[in-house]
Amino acid sequence: MMRVLDLKLLRDLRRLWTQSLAIAAVLAVGVMIMVMSNGAERSLRETRDTFYERNRFGDIFASASRAPDALATDILAIDGVARVDTRISTFAILDIADMIQPAMGQVLSLPSSGRPAMNVPTITRGRMPELGQRDEVLVNQNFAQAHGFSIGDQFGVTLNGQKRMLTITGTALSPEFIYTIGPNSIMPDDRRFGILWMAEDVLGAAFNLTGAFNDVSVQLGRNADPDAVTDALDDLLKPYGGAGAFPRKDQISNAFLDGELKQLRVMAEVVPPIFLVISAFLVNMVLGRLIALEREQIGLLKALGYQRTEISWHYIKLALVIGCVGVGLGWTFGMLASRGMAQLYAEFFHFPYLVFVQYPSIYAISAGAGLMAAALGAVGAVRRVVGLSPAVAMAPPAPTRFRRGVLDRLILWLKPRQPTMMILRSIGRWPFRAALTTFGIATSASVMIAALFMFDAMDELLDVSFVQINRQDAVLQFAEARSDRVVQDVAHLPGVMAAEGVWSIPARLTHGHLSRRIGVEGRQPGDTLSRVIDTDSLDLVRPEHGIVLARRLADHLDVGVGDAIEVEFLTIPDSRHKLIVTGLAGQYFGLGAYMEVTTLARLLDRPVQITHANLLIDPAREEALFNAIKGAPAVAGLTLLAQVRQSFTDTIAQNAGMATTINSFLAALIAIGVVYNSARIQLSERARELASLRILGFTRGEVSYILLGELFLLTLAAIPLGLLIGRLLAGAMVASFDSDLYAIPLVVSRGTYMWAAGVVAAASVVSALIVRRRIDRMDLIAVMKTRE
Repeated sequence: MMRVLDLKLLRDLRRLWTQSLAIAAVLAVGVMIMVMSNGAERSLRETRDTFYERNRFGDIFASASRAPDALATDILAIDGVARVDTRISTFAILDIADMIQPAMGQVLSLPSSGRPAMNVPTITRGRMPELGQRDEVLVNQNFAQAHGFSIGDQFGVTLNGQKRMLTITGTALSPEFIYTIGPNSIMPDDRRFGILWMAEDVLGAAFNLTGAFNDVSVQLGRNADPDAVTDALDDLLKPYGGAGAFPRKDQISNAFLDGELKQLRVMAEVVPPIFLVISAFLVNMVLGRLIALEREQIGLLKALGYQRTEISWHYIKLALVIGCVGVGLGWTFGMLASRGMAQLYAEFFHFPYLVFVQYPSIYAISAGAGLMAAALGAVGAVRRVVGLSPAVAMAPPAPTRFRRGVLDRLILWLKPRQPTMMILRSIGRWPFRAALTTFGIATSASVMIAALFMFDAMDELLDVSFVQINRQDAVLQFAEARSDRVVQDVAHLPGVMAAEGVWSIPARLTHGHLSRRIGVEGRQPGDTLSRVIDTDSLDLVRPEHGIVLARRLADHLDVGVGDAIEVEFLTIPDSRHKLIVTGLAGQYFGLGAYMEVTTLARLLDRPVQITHANLLIDPAREEALFNAIKGAPAVAGLTLLAQVRQSFTDTIAQNAGMATTINSFLAALIAIGVVYNSARIQLSERARELASLRILGFTRGEVSYILLGELFLLTLAAIPLGLLIGRLLAGAMVASFDSDLYAIPLVVSRGTYMWAAGVVAAASVVSALIVRRRIDRMDLIAVMKTRE
């Protein structure tokens, strides 16, 4: 037979089902995000690690100008090196029939065995190119899909000045190019940048690298010291134009993937606690006021012999049932969302498969957190009443002792109408309750700001990066460093209105025990197409006779203006120099270091050279320029900045609609949960008071105004507080996302503030309208018959 308290529990749940469901929904969101983000992050990590291991992704990477194949034996002899793979790597212009603009490809050699020792591409269609077949090529799958290529299709490529037609023998995916991004770009563009694999003997003959290599990957053994291996590898490659070895964490594809995994971890750590804390607050608010209303019943139960623990457990069970519903919903939607998100990431990063994993520990932790939040909210509410003796509990509570305070004096000074005075006095009499309600509503606005500020940040990032700093239309990449006279040749190409050369040379910057491997760019003082500026003031920052560092690079090295750093130019033997930091520049993408090109040439004791050129193009003559570039033997690639920006904008736009909808829903859910529960509880507490006012002649509108006006006033106070908290959360997210690859500016637009405020206000109005219907349907006689 069902126990009496259990029967009461079912009746309470049936009576409070709408409030209970609102609480469970808020709690479910916290559990869902915890399960979803952890599941997606772990699945993505497991997929990455499995792909890396199966395809023997390298641990350390390095490049050189031209190193003999025999050097591979010396590299393998380095203590801690388990495997070595050498190859030829170069960039080339591609001529594709369905494109007017030239595309760019990174061309990699395949050994005579056909299968590399490391960074093994997974064949998705067709086969590898055969040894000696000079016109066969294997391409990455996403590049082939972007152009609709099939096995046997052809396209043109310029290899060391010689143009030839290549025939596709197959498509592949590689652990080295999960995130396929070309030079001078910030987003993948599969139509304009592809990965090509060709037979080693073919590339060796084309680039005079037969019996030599210019790129090497190393796999470490157990207990190997990566730093020691990197230093030894640098020493071996330096005589052959080594550009400095770097670990896997700095490999660009892996670095972008790590950044995405980091964002998922931040989501899992930051967002769920917000919803769980709000859930605990709602449980405390609902049960606290429910227990206050059932004070007489509790006293009667104690008089009948029920123990304090039994009564306490009854109310805690009510909270746990709500918690179980929330956990169940969170588990269900979290698992589905986790799989969907992991699948999207696997497709975006071009994995050949998805290893979807779900750890029971995440479900256990999320359930424990959800039920703990509900239980803690219940305990705080229960302990205030169940300790009373039966006689005290059954008696009406002592009237609250009020004192005239500042708010009362303000009310008298304002002389509001009677309903407004009742609202203001209610807030002043229970300030703690009002503060908690305000904070709960504010949280919903903060969630909106923390999510949507990213779009404002991206607008700022695009403006600074593509309007203030990079004003050029295109970047022309040369196959190797050229004399500065090449700038004049480029300026005479059809359609080129202006051309500025840049000399980029790999270097290691050191300050104390801190160091960074970076490309130092030498520029002419009067260059205007690509500028070095302070992003705060938009003023030009000039290197003079020293070096200018991006602010984030300076932070990594712990230096400021006037400090001296050591600069080692990696491709130049015994080239170490002390330079003074003469300025700091703003830069959102990458870490830059800049010098005047004449100062750089003097330090290196060689004439000025050019590695790439910035171009201003006449749109009316673009096609003629593109045709000229396709036939230019010295050009390795062309990057059009308008296409880079468009690719970036399209990617952001694809996510904007979904993110806005989801976060608006979550914010509205919090606001509805707080406002609706507050209104329902106040209606229960003040039902006799409101009924009395109706009998005394107050209209339904006036009675509704008295009840809901307090919540509207608290909502008005909560919105600016929520906007402030949201900006603080956005600042914390900006700090957590900072990396060597990119930084996100902290920018929140007026439109984002207005959208967040509007969503919260709309959710509050909806909640109020639902409660208003209950006020209109209130049975005055039945309410007046109830006892306080």
